[in-house]
Amino acid sequence: MLDVRMIERGLAKPGKTKGGLAAAMGVRPGAVSEILAEARLIKASELQPIIDYLELNAVPIMGRVGAGASITPEHEQMPPEGLGEVQLPFPIAEETVAFEVVGDSMLPKYESGDIIVVYREQRHPLSSFYGEEAVVRLKSGERYLKTIERGKSAHVVNLTSFNAKPIAGVKLEWIGEICVTLPRGQIDRLRARAAARSRKKLAGHAGKPAAK
Repeated sequence: MLDVRMIERGLAKPGKTKGGLAAAMGVRPGAVSEILAEARLIKASELQPIIDYLELNAVPIMGRVGAGASITPEHEQMPPEGLGEVQLPFPIAEETVAFEVVGDSMLPKYESGDIIVVYREQRHPLSSFYGEEAVVRLKSGERYLKTIERGKSAHVVNLTSFNAKPIAGVKLEWIGEICVTLPRGQIDRLRARAAARSRKKLAGHAGKPAAK
């Protein structure tokens, strides 16, 4: 559900303004200020223009994560801007990043090419993730998609998979709590719909008479 905090976060992005948002919504400029002050409700017809203009459903794909494969960021040949972005079918309230799955050790639940969306910041202590799947970065730098299991001490864990030997006694630098999983087929459909919306928008602009 769209709320004021999400709109404020969107407006903080480079190039996003109240005036631009009002134009995208087709309303007078003061309407955006009224929404932010909670003096005006958002109409159903305004939801998608707000999401599209502020890119509230866009998540950057910041690299690959190994499900069997070992992904070392410094050897990944990743451009600074990442691999692009994925458009979720809904707006997301928290700061998130996405990773593309490489490998087959987590089959049949995760396939190579799936996209895993995780919270950018680790929000809970290590012990709360025991028994859960997560994207992890080891102290030694590798990234994996694994199930986190309690290790021999409070400072180490064992990482398990459906189809690979456990990685035992490793220290974690970061845990990316999984927010959304997007299978390859769904990603293709979402991108096709986004492209269709862009073509429709461009066709609409082309059909408008030029301003005098």
